[in-house]
Amino acid sequence: MEEKKILENRQGEVFTSSNTNSSPVRKKLLLESYGCQMNFSDSEIVASILSEAGYTTTKEIEEADVVLLNTCAIRDNAEQRIRHRLDHLKSVKKKNPDMVVGVLGCMAERLREKLLEEEKLVDLVVGPDAYRDIPRLVEQVEHGSKAVNVLLSREETYAEISPVRIDSNGVTAFISIMRGCDNMCSFCVVPFTRGRERSRDPKTIINEATDLFNKGYREVTLLGQNVDSYKWNITSKGEVIQPDEPTVNFAQLLAQVAEVSPELRVRFSTSHPKDMTDEVLDTMAKYENICNYIHLPVQSGNSDVLKRMNRGYTREWYLDRIAAIRRIIPGCAISTDVIAGFCDETEQEHQDTLSLMKEVGYDMAYMFKYSERPKTLAERKYEDNVAEETKGRRLTEIIDLQMQSASLRTKQHIGKIQKVLVEGVSKKSDAHHYGRNSENVVVVFPRGNSRIGEYVHVQNVDATSVTLIGEIVH
Repeated sequence: MEEKKILENRQGEVFTSSNTNSSPVRKKLLLESYGCQMNFSDSEIVASILSEAGYTTTKEIEEADVVLLNTCAIRDNAEQRIRHRLDHLKSVKKKNPDMVVGVLGCMAERLREKLLEEEKLVDLVVGPDAYRDIPRLVEQVEHGSKAVNVLLSREETYAEISPVRIDSNGVTAFISIMRGCDNMCSFCVVPFTRGRERSRDPKTIINEATDLFNKGYREVTLLGQNVDSYKWNITSKGEVIQPDEPTVNFAQLLAQVAEVSPELRVRFSTSHPKDMTDEVLDTMAKYENICNYIHLPVQSGNSDVLKRMNRGYTREWYLDRIAAIRRIIPGCAISTDVIAGFCDETEQEHQDTLSLMKEVGYDMAYMFKYSERPKTLAERKYEDNVAEETKGRRLTEIIDLQMQSASLRTKQHIGKIQKVLVEGVSKKSDAHHYGRNSENVVVVFPRGNSRIGEYVHVQNVDATSVTLIGEIVH
């Protein structure tokens, strides 16, 4: 499920003077993002920092002065794809030896020595909390030295940096509200690659959302490794840090963003089941512009496996949260993450995952085979002892079940009239627009007089397994 996107700055070229030469120099940056939404959001921060330093982005590798790969380390497959890309860049660099190649993000800290010294694939390695240092590090490389900064921070949130909305449709945008993670799930590298949780000042989040709305954006997605644990001006023990400032939890922040404008849709990702509160659900129910969609990763349907995963909840707890969502927000769409073949997983434990999936009826799911990651608790404590053939078979069963569920959930929208935000022109037909309803289902419809960035009411008349076909109604 990893993704790659090449980012292009549509705001025009930037010219600057370098520190060593007074003549104008045009600097070109090629920036590629792999993995989760947080990485794409981080890339917009990096683009902003480098824009200030005199760079404009490009899609053409031949004209790039600097190539940066914002990496994902959550699964081995993601790392292998990035390694293959670096091998290709190594051959490109033979023709352009002055080109600077760097790795950013989650692979940086873990593989810095291998990438820099042993395999000599990169010139530059930068961790998620050191993006401000990239211009200096690039200059260091240009003077003949390898450059590294992978220090993690307890304070860095990039709160005051205005991200460059590159390769954007001008309608939807990400807003990062917090960084890091404290959950220490046994299979996950994020706490080691992104550091401890710290939340961003809510005033800067509201200002960013307001600025986006004023620029024509009509949907924002609030991002965090675990948005439900967002807390401002309050410690993990519940102590207020600044007595003169209000404390803000995630439910309160969600309400503040929703109140920017009723015309601004609000989504968020990702939620952790152990922290999903009724207060958040009540806030969602209160505001029409907070979308009826929750991503609630379960990972496994068996309590013993969940304990080995150090997830902090049981099967029963998770199903209680599902029941609360169904009760407080009827019709809310729910998506999830599922891991097949975690350490010591028995056939019955796998069947428990399938039975939970049947009981919940997910609208969408990200599904993977377990991939052991270095430095995690699972690597130290458990043996990756489920055969690859068994993992593959179990994953296939999970995927097949989810495809059935997704098709049924999508078809339940047929006949309904729903509010859809127009996001763009359909890839299959210039005569059609596409957008999403509140439940995050893509809807395709004849464009008529509709315009990108506006809301239309669409009656759903047909459906594929994951897409609705509709007609605009007035």
